[in-house]
Amino acid sequence: MTSDIDIAICTFRRAHIVNTLESVGQISPPDGLNIRIIVVDNDDTPSAKDMVSACNLPFAVTYLHAPGRNISIARNACLDAATAPIVVFIDDDELVTQNWLTNLVTEQQRSNADVVLGPARAIYASTAPRWMQRREHHSSSATYVDGEIRSGYSCNTLLMHHAPAVAGLRFRLDLGRSGGEDTVFISSIYQRGGKISYASDALVTEAVPPARAKFMWLLRRKFRFGQTHGLMLKEGILGQRLRPRRDVPVVMGKAFCCFGMAILTAPVIDKSASWLLRGTLHAGVIYEFLGGKSLEIYGTDQPT
Repeated sequence: MTSDIDIAICTFRRAHIVNTLESVGQISPPDGLNIRIIVVDNDDTPSAKDMVSACNLPFAVTYLHAPGRNISIARNACLDAATAPIVVFIDDDELVTQNWLTNLVTEQQRSNADVVLGPARAIYASTAPRWMQRREHHSSSATYVDGEIRSGYSCNTLLMHHAPAVAGLRFRLDLGRSGGEDTVFISSIYQRGGKISYASDALVTEAVPPARAKFMWLLRRKFRFGQTHGLMLKEGILGQRLRPRRDVPVVMGKAFCCFGMAILTAPVIDKSASWLLRGTLHAGVIYEFLGGKSLEIYGTDQPT
């Protein structure tokens, strides 16, 4: 049976893939649309094969082994295997809600967008810092610039696979261990004339493990975000290209202002932490401008 929607999930040594698949199996699918699930295992050996095969799901499942410890290899394998006009990416540590897919599709039909993003809400353990829970630093949602979305992520994302702005585009292999490959991918769709929309009710959730509920983890993540943003500025992916003499001092000024505000707001930990994270993002931009080496966060023995 030909699928109308391919749900793509990349996995690397996560037993949670079973929970993710079970949650997908419980959705209310859009009326009249056939669904297939594509699972691509990026481990050196096909370690997820038996877990995936043991899942009893109401939808067809295609399991593929694409080794390399490089998330871009896995994402590209999903795109290569997809035959449906709609491809939806989610992560292997997420759970989808019952109307998640229907709401993504409804927003695409309403907006005629090439990409539809949905929110990924972090679920914290009671032991996570209260300020972190209040600010939801681990959650993902769309960012608007002058009333439009120009970039995005892949943890809850619908793609019109055959749209001119999407067709033939692939995730960059050089970013497959550092991260940021999805941001560059979505930004490239925008630069090719694609439209990006947002379905606020197409919710997925992600439990934050203890290793991620730490301030140092957030700092590394923000620094890496800054590196990705700096890369896109250097290469003109955002529509504007870096001018070192003008832009580097400006970004440095932003970083110092943020760090200064972090000191001034130190008595209020929520605000101080947010300013420090924002300054770290700018520091990542500067580091990328100066040719610094990208952090490698993907492909470790234990994903966090």
